[in-house]
Amino acid sequence: MCIKKTIFYTGALFLSLPTSLYAAEGQTIEWLTLLMGLFGGLALFLGGLEQLSDGLKQAAGDALKTMLSKLTSNRFMGAVTGSVVTGILNSSSVTTVLVVGFVTAGVMTLQQSVGVIMGANIGSTVTAQLLAFNIAQYALLPIAVGFFMLFASKKDIIRNYGKMLMGLGLVFYGMGIMGDAMYPLRGYQPFLDILQRMENPLLGILAGAMFTGLVQSSAATVGIAIAMAGGGLLSLPAGIGLALGANIGTCVTALMAAMGKPPEAVRAAVVHVAFNVIGVLVWLPFISSLASIAVAISPPSPELEGVARIAAEVPRQIANANTLFNVINTIVFLPFTALFALVAERIVKERPAAPAVIEPLYLDSALLEVPTMALDGVRRELTRAAELLREMIQSFQGAMVTGDLVALRRLVNEDDKIDILEQASIEYLGKIRGNALSEQESDEHQRLMACAVNLETMADVIEKDLVGLAERSRRVVYQRSETSKQMLQEIFGYVSQAIDFLIPTIRDKDVESAEAILDLESRITRVGKAFLVRKSERLGNVPEAVTIARLEVSAVDKMERMYSLCKHIARTHLSEAE
Repeated sequence: MCIKKTIFYTGALFLSLPTSLYAAEGQTIEWLTLLMGLFGGLALFLGGLEQLSDGLKQAAGDALKTMLSKLTSNRFMGAVTGSVVTGILNSSSVTTVLVVGFVTAGVMTLQQSVGVIMGANIGSTVTAQLLAFNIAQYALLPIAVGFFMLFASKKDIIRNYGKMLMGLGLVFYGMGIMGDAMYPLRGYQPFLDILQRMENPLLGILAGAMFTGLVQSSAATVGIAIAMAGGGLLSLPAGIGLALGANIGTCVTALMAAMGKPPEAVRAAVVHVAFNVIGVLVWLPFISSLASIAVAISPPSPELEGVARIAAEVPRQIANANTLFNVINTIVFLPFTALFALVAERIVKERPAAPAVIEPLYLDSALLEVPTMALDGVRRELTRAAELLREMIQSFQGAMVTGDLVALRRLVNEDDKIDILEQASIEYLGKIRGNALSEQESDEHQRLMACAVNLETMADVIEKDLVGLAERSRRVVYQRSETSKQMLQEIFGYVSQAIDFLIPTIRDKDVESAEAILDLESRITRVGKAFLVRKSERLGNVPEAVTIARLEVSAVDKMERMYSLCKHIARTHLSEAE
């Protein structure tokens, strides 16, 4: 909400800014007004991009997750996926950060990530193509319409589209403000001299890379270049230099995301840097050819002359050159994805693994950019916890049969593992809650939080209660009947089955598994009652028999509690299906 308020307040400030404050060509430049317009317009531009990206991510979160989950090792499909996802997310940096997270989590191999990273550069040009349409004068309309959709509707889908529309309007309005602010510079010779030096491709690339690394948005750099070109301030070669530099500067975000991550994630970031830097270096001698192709495929304005013609033609030419650069690079380098992966593996060596009880695999901060994917990461982590719980109950049953007290005490370590995953999942869910969630995502958030707590409670029942009861029963010298043993084993078996069904219920949201858990209730209740009746009828005055009866009835109670927790998780997932 803070970002949203900042956008509104900043927008309100510049909506009320009179255009007469800007000096006409040849007059003295009011630097304070110019800087306010330039940086204020940039703030609106970046805020609008974030608003647009948030709306897109919330509207298409499930689609993104489906696309990435079905990603194959086919490099061409990877490139297409990277292009589409980046076009939706509105940022190649965000896509690369997500890829780093997927590689870290083991969801995606390094070679798969190479194709996605290459395709992401194509998707990033969609924003530039949109910006090349000179519709700043109409920007207030989508802002107004998007505002009322966002705040008047209670439906998530309409609010998301409203957020997208308002963000798009703010992007164009911010560009318009920046263009108006820079208009007086058309007659300021020192600034024109700087732009003249920008004709040198190396200076343009350096400036574009530095600015993009600073604001962490290649769209902002290309947007400013298009805004300057639209004011007649920037030539095509200088604009191409800035766009190429933006492709290098956007690597900063990926490198920052990979810091402190496993080698696989660092390698994905290295691939991103290598692809973009090599691509720029290859094109460096051919910038004039790229400019010629961009001019040939862009619509001309022969009816105009001088600065007016530059302002009409160059913005689209810059956008087209940026798209051409990234499309051709991807086509040329795509057959060499395996080579890129191999070089990255040679550069980034494996690090010796640090000793740890257990660490989360799927709770990567990069996934927080898309709440749907972040929630899916929590679900995968809780599936691991459920698998550990199944191992605990199986180990407990085996130790009870063999009387292995060492194996029983070893279950404490297994409980610690589940505690770690549960705590990490809850903390990660807290970070997810920092985003704006749809109603569906909020429901999923609540289900996963309850699931995490229930799994940890079941592990505690085994470690704190059942293990303690087993150890105490081993110290009592008393020959239990085979019937009682069989009834206890039967209840253990049913609870173990419930935990078996719990894994596909959590992992796949499998309705049949959830229903199978509920179907076990009548059997567990029947055996539990029968066991209690048997103990009641056979309870005598022998102290050892009384002690064993008390311990066994308590064990049945604990197992019924575990089943009750399984049942709660199953019911929450069935309510989602309904």
